[in-house]
Amino acid sequence: MDEVLIRKAVYEDCAAMLELVKELADYEKALHEVTLTLEQFVEDGFGNSPVWGAFVAEINGSIVGISLYYDRYSTWKGRRLYLEDLVVTEKLRGKQIGKKLFEATLEYGKSNQYSGMVFQVLNWNESAINFYKKYNPKFDDEWLNVSIGFQ
Repeated sequence: MDEVLIRKAVYEDCAAMLELVKELADYEKALHEVTLTLEQFVEDGFGNSPVWGAFVAEINGSIVGISLYYDRYSTWKGRRLYLEDLVVTEKLRGKQIGKKLFEATLEYGKSNQYSGMVFQVLNWNESAINFYKKYNPKFDDEWLNVSIGFQ
């Protein structure tokens, strides 16, 4: 395999990043739930008030993975990094690309004085659960996910 470059995402990466988000949604059998437009995605990441940041994994000029995060605040813990998506294109999974993206995100959180990182994983996604277990996380079986849409 050619060399994998892990770097901060730039504006020009957005279309490829959104395609990976859609690939993840398809894997999770929820592609129909992706309503975000490319224009919204670009504005939210690179507009006047960016709300997300990301690392990308690039091979030979192609984006093959992303780690997208944003700030979260806990009144108990302070600033936390929230990992929204960690995605590697299906054909390249198992080649340590996700590990490199995840560790770049962890390092970003540590070096920017966040108190920790939180994220979700689907209870049926055994490969992802086993991946995260290598980092000694605390899995929470007490809290329920809640969502309210405004549309």
